[in-house]
Amino acid sequence: MIQYFAGHVGPGASATLDNMHRDRKRVFVDMRQWEVPVIDGQFEIDQFDGEHAVYLISAAEDGEHFGSIRLLPTDRPHLLGSVFPHLCDGPPPSGADIWEITRGCLSPRLRASERLRVRNRLTTAAVQYALLHGITRFVCVADSGWLTQILTLGWNCEPLGEPRTIAGATTGALQIHISGRTIEQLREAGTYASVRLQLGGVATPLAA
Repeated sequence: MIQYFAGHVGPGASATLDNMHRDRKRVFVDMRQWEVPVIDGQFEIDQFDGEHAVYLISAAEDGEHFGSIRLLPTDRPHLLGSVFPHLCDGPPPSGADIWEITRGCLSPRLRASERLRVRNRLTTAAVQYALLHGITRFVCVADSGWLTQILTLGWNCEPLGEPRTIAGATTGALQIHISGRTIEQLREAGTYASVRLQLGGVATPLAA
């Protein structure tokens, strides 16, 4: 099951969101040494975690976090447009039908095979969310740890500029075109996963 949260709430309001932010701190701050804000010594929460953020989270019923991504509308402040526009050869793509995928985080407690399953479920859920909400493109910033994976998931993906070295890591900007064919492309690549989206306590099946 993939849980869907529209808008950010502060620590203490949701066990699932709290555990996501704890894992983001473990992965991005403790393990990868990113210089990003940490709240109360345990939650990685930045300036883009606000009312317009959308979170897709793979979690257990008790709120244990397995993996998550954050989606941001590009007609409002977002990571690529505000922090990394120099990664694009031209102006960063933006518009009501273009959203950013950011803060992809897999729990460090997962085994390799489990990480792959969670990644595929989140990818499929993101495509389904896009199809349901009129999103025609995703953009993202990815370093070498994610760049190759994103390019090989099977969807129609292309670089927005030449990758650059940032903080010792090769980092690039990408755009992903979403259409009625994208789910089939994931199936052909072997990265599709059957998922349900739970919103507000109601489980809504996503189209197969």
